[in-house]
This record gives sequence, structure tokens and C-alpha cells, in this order.
Amino acid sequence: MSAAFLVLDDGRIFEGSSWGATGSTFGEAVFQTGMTGYQETLTDPSYHRQVVVMTAPHIGNTGVNNEDNESGKIWVAGFVVRNPSTLTSNWRAHNDLEAELISQNVVGIQGVDTRAITRHLRDRGAMRVGIFSGLDLTREAMVIEVRKTQAMAGAYLVKDVSTPVTYIVPAIGVKKFTVAALDLGIKAATPRMLAERGVEVHVMPFDSTLEDISRIKPDGVFISNGPGDPATMTGVIELVREVLSAQIPIFGICFGHQILGRALGFETYKLQFGHRGINQPVIDKNTGKVEITAHNHGFALKAPTDSQFTTVYGPGEVTHVSLNDGVVEGLQLLERAAFSVQYHPEAAAGPHDAAYLFDRFIALMAAKVIA
Repeated sequence: MSAAFLVLDDGRIFEGSSWGATGSTFGEAVFQTGMTGYQETLTDPSYHRQVVVMTAPHIGNTGVNNEDNESGKIWVAGFVVRNPSTLTSNWRAHNDLEAELISQNVVGIQGVDTRAITRHLRDRGAMRVGIFSGLDLTREAMVIEVRKTQAMAGAYLVKDVSTPVTYIVPAIGVKKFTVAALDLGIKAATPRMLAERGVEVHVMPFDSTLEDISRIKPDGVFISNGPGDPATMTGVIELVREVLSAQIPIFGICFGHQILGRALGFETYKLQFGHRGINQPVIDKNTGKVEITAHNHGFALKAPTDSQFTTVYGPGEVTHVSLNDGVVEGLQLLERAAFSVQYHPEAAAGPHDAAYLFDRFIALMAAKVIA
């Protein structure tokens, strides 16, 4: 086990030990507050080009399995833990976590004070970072290498994670609806949740056109989660406007929420350190109910939370707000079938408070079909 270094672009350096693959890796330093579900985090395409600091100190005890992956590979740029488990103990495990990281060439670091790193990121904000292990570099040289890398603001990453061709997830049981799911970095749990409700899901490339979507005669369009800066997604934003004009029901989550918001004319902005984890409290403004939700986003939407707003597609309102910092967490149009939330209702790896949103999407499509 060799020395390893986590180097932030403000010059702060944390020393630990190598874990996973050796070498160097770069990305945006973010912290994830979930105590479980590290495999879902690792394989979530929304974490592309992010170095994830796990705030839970003990990671890896259940290894990795074949059932919980959210995509076909690990997407995180690097993985930071305090105390990795020295053994794997779970009947579903097919591999040790560190062995999986090595096999997929994911550079990590262990033995660092993740609490101190998290406090630093909370105070200074998410920033560029590098992990270096097994390399003979001075501290000054490592900081210079980190500062050469691209920041997340302005990053156009969806092309790296989207499917190159359309694939179909068949409905489970009787087929009731057809949905075009725009893949901006979709998680496997999302089409599965729709399929369980009788939806045939056509997962389509991010650069699909309205003609491509119309060809399958969809009852609704789903806009997925994904990585990068939503301001760079001009083509997808214009597509969403075309779908709105065609009056096809829309449901967006996470990155898709930001895309819908920008299609309605709102701006997005970079959060200081973002929301990541499976324990984020959000209030439904219409019911007063508080939901514990799964998040992974570093950008947010600017929209009025205290009154209805007006768009070219009719009036709308913010429906959900974060109880931690007041961030817009959901919106809807009042005269068209379109809504979105900033969080993950498929909730892999939990919780399940927001699963009802899939039923709401089903109800919107059913109303459109009846009309």
C-alpha cells in the first residue's frame, strides 16, 4: 500500500493510502451523504467526472453484486473513503469493492479524514481535485496538474453517457402506455419503475429529434438525470420546447428538471456544494408533506417560490422546495401536462417517498389519452 494524495485546486492537500487503481485522476470534488448505496452511486452516470467523497466512514462491507448497478460501468472519476471494509460479507456479492475499482481502473484513496474534507468543501464550495497514488510528484506539481483541468461549470458531458442507439424496456404485464425517455445519463431503475406500471420505455439518444420521438407515437416524454452544466444543453432545451408545443406530457427529473426549467425561460446556477445523497428533505408546497429524497446535482433552477409564474406555455408554479437551503426542487405547468423534480423518484438505493411521482406521470398520460 503506497502513499496517496487528494489535492484540491485551492492548494489543500490530504494524505492517505492508495485504494483501488493506482495512478492519477481528476474531476470535481463532491461529498455524498448516503450511508448505504455506494454501488448505485458508483454506477450512476450523473457522477461522470466527479470525485466522490463518502461521508459515511465505513464503505465496502457488502462488496458489489450484479443486481444493483445503475449502468454498465463505474462512472465516478475517483472514490474517497475513510475506512474501507477489510472483508466482504453479503450473499449477493460477486466481487470485492476494491477489486472492482481496480478492474475498472478507478483511482481511489483511503485513510483520509473525510469529515475534514467535507467541512472544507462546505466552506469553500465544490472544486477541482486530483487523486495521485504511486507517482513521484512534488506537492506543487500536483496542485498545478489539478488547476489545468476543466471546471464543472460549462462542462458538456451528456454525449459521453447517453445511449448511442435507442433500446426498448418492455412493459411488465399489460402494456398501457409508450414513453420516449431521453437519455441524458439515465439510471437503470427509472425505466424499470415505469415498466412496472405498464409502460413500454423507448430509451433514446440525447440528440434525438422531435421526428424521432414522434415516430414511436409516445403517450409521454421522460427527461432523465445526467451530468454537466444544463446551460450547455441548447439542443435538448429546444427539443423540450418542441415537445411542449406538441402538447405531449412531460416528466423530468434532476438534470431533466433543469432542462425543463430552462425551456420555460428560467436560468440555472451553480450551487456552492450541491445536494448528493439519499437523505435530502424536500417539502411539497401543495400538501405540506415532507419527503426524504435521493439527490445528485450541483446546479439548480432560478424560479419564484412564492407565487405562480407565467410562460409562453401558460402559467406554472414551483411545487417542491428544499428544506435545507430553499432550492427549487419541483415545478409544474398548470394548463399543460408537464412537471419535473430536482431529485430521483426511482430512489436507487432509496428512500421511496417520491415513487408516487411515477403514478402522477401515468395519470397525466391517461388523462391525455382519454381527452
